[in-house]
Amino acid sequence: MNNPAQPAFLMSGADYRESLRRHQPRVYVDGRRVESVADERAFQPGINAVALTYDFALQDRYAPLMTAVQHTSGRTVNRLSHLNTSSGDLLNKLEAVRLICQETGCAQRYLTHDALNAIAQVSARIDDARGTTEHTARFHHYLHRIQDQDLILGVAMTDAKGDRSRRPHEQSNPDSYVHVVERNARGIVISGTKAIVTGAPYMHELLVMPCRNMGREDADFAVCCAVPIDAAGLTIVARPAGRPGEKLEHGDALFSRKYGQSTAVCLFDRVLVPWDSVFFAGEWEHSGHLTYSYATHHRQTCIGARAGFGDLLIGAGALMCEANGFDPGAESHLREQMVELITITEGFYACGVAASVYGKADEHSQTFMPDPVFANIGKLLLATKIYDMHRIAHHVSGGLIVTLPGPDEDHNPETGARLGEVLRANPDIPYEQRIQTARFIEDLTAGYQGGWYSVISLHGGGSPAAMKQEIWRNYPVGSKVELVERLLERGIADDGSPAAAPHDPARAITKNRQPGKCCDTGCTQPGQPVMVDLPTPRTRPPA
Repeated sequence: MNNPAQPAFLMSGADYRESLRRHQPRVYVDGRRVESVADERAFQPGINAVALTYDFALQDRYAPLMTAVQHTSGRTVNRLSHLNTSSGDLLNKLEAVRLICQETGCAQRYLTHDALNAIAQVSARIDDARGTTEHTARFHHYLHRIQDQDLILGVAMTDAKGDRSRRPHEQSNPDSYVHVVERNARGIVISGTKAIVTGAPYMHELLVMPCRNMGREDADFAVCCAVPIDAAGLTIVARPAGRPGEKLEHGDALFSRKYGQSTAVCLFDRVLVPWDSVFFAGEWEHSGHLTYSYATHHRQTCIGARAGFGDLLIGAGALMCEANGFDPGAESHLREQMVELITITEGFYACGVAASVYGKADEHSQTFMPDPVFANIGKLLLATKIYDMHRIAHHVSGGLIVTLPGPDEDHNPETGARLGEVLRANPDIPYEQRIQTARFIEDLTAGYQGGWYSVISLHGGGSPAAMKQEIWRNYPVGSKVELVERLLERGIADDGSPAAAPHDPARAITKNRQPGKCCDTGCTQPGQPVMVDLPTPRTRPPA
C-alpha cells in the first residue's frame, strides 16, 4: 500500500450528471422510451440525491466522513465505495449515510458500499476453499477501477422469483431468476429478471447477485457479476423518482420534488458478461454466504438511512409545534410525543453503533463485518417503528397537514390574503412558513412519499421475518441458558464450583454461545473519544 494516501479522482455532482450522458441505456418510464437519463424529468429527484453523495465528498468539513483510504491501493476514495477494515470504518459509514439521508431521505449510493464489501468477502471465501487467489485478484482489479473512476453501482439482487413455493430450477419460466445460459471463451451469457433495482436508470453499472441460498440443482442461477448499464440485451423498466411529474406549486417545491428514488425491473436477454467482470458463476455453495453478508451490511446501513429520515421528522415536528404557538418543552403532551420520536430514532441508531463497535474482521477477507445481531435488531426496529414515527409527526402537527386548501389558493387574489390572516397561529411565525412546514410533513408522512417510506422501511433489505431469523440464528441464547443452569447448580466445574450442565452440541437451545467481549487493546488513547464532532457550518441570517 502506498503511504501517504494518494488522492483518487472524485467527481462532483455536476460531473456525475455529465457522466450519465456518456451512456445510452435502454430505459422506459411511464410507458415511453427515455432518450437521455440525465435530462429525464422523471428521474431528477433520484439524480439529485445521488449527486449530493459526490458533492459532500468534496467539502472539507465532510471529508472525514465521506472519504476513506482504500487499504488495497492506498488511494483516497468515496466512503460509499470503500471496504471496511475496522469498527471505526463501520461507524464512519453509518454517520456518513445518516448525514446524506438527513438531506435526501434516501441517497441510494450506499448500496454500492454494501455490495462491494459482501463480494470482497465471498471472493476471499471461494479462494480459501480452492487454495487460490484468483477471485480476490479479479475483484480487486474491478474494485480499483470503480473507485478510481468514482462510479456508482446498482444492486440487482431481488429476482422476479415466479412461484415462491418452487426453487429457481423448478420454475416454469426460468427467466423469473437471472441465470447463466451460456459459457464461452469471452465470458458468460445471462438471461432473466431482477425485479427491484434501486436507482437503476441512473447507475453506471449493475452488480448482479443471487437473492437466496442455492442448491446444487440451482448452479446456473448462482451468478455474481458486473454489467454496464448500457450493455446490449439489458432493458430497464422504471418508475419515476419522487413526485417530479406533478404541477409545480409556484416554484415552492416540496421535498419529494427535489429528492426521491426510482426503482426498476431489469430484463436481461442474453447479456454477455466478460470473464473479468464475473465474480462467480456456478459456485452454488457460496451463494448463501454472499446473500447473508450483503444483508448484514445493508441492514446496518439502512439504520443510518432511516435515522436521517427520523432527523427530518424531528426537525419538522418541532417547527410545526412552534408554528402552532407551542413550545414542546413547556407542553407535556407535545414533549412526550417528541421524546418518543427521538427515542425511536436514536434507539435503532444505537443498534447501528453497537453493530459497528462489536463488528469484527471476516475470517476470509479480513474486511470488517457489522455484528449481525445488532444490525438485524436495529433494522427490525426501524421496519416496525416507521409507522409510529409517522403517527407522532401527525400527532404534533395536527390535522392541518392534510386539510389545507391547495397551494394555488395562497396566490389567489380572492382568497390568499384572508387565508394568511386566519390560518396564522404564532404571531412570530409567518403564515407562509407554517403552511410550508405543514405541507412538508404531509409530503413525508401522509402522501405518496410517506407511503413509499413505510413500505421501503418494512421490506427493504429483507422482511421482518428474515431479520428475526438472523437474530435467533446468531444470538447467544446458549450462554443465557448456561447462566441460569449455573445459578441452579446443575453442573460442577473443574474447580468444584457450581456450573451449568455439561455442554451438549446437539442441544438446540445451547448451540450459540458467547461468553462476553472486551476491548483488549484499547480503542483510543486515554481521554480521546472514539467519535468527534464535525465542524459547525456557518449560517447567514435571513435577509
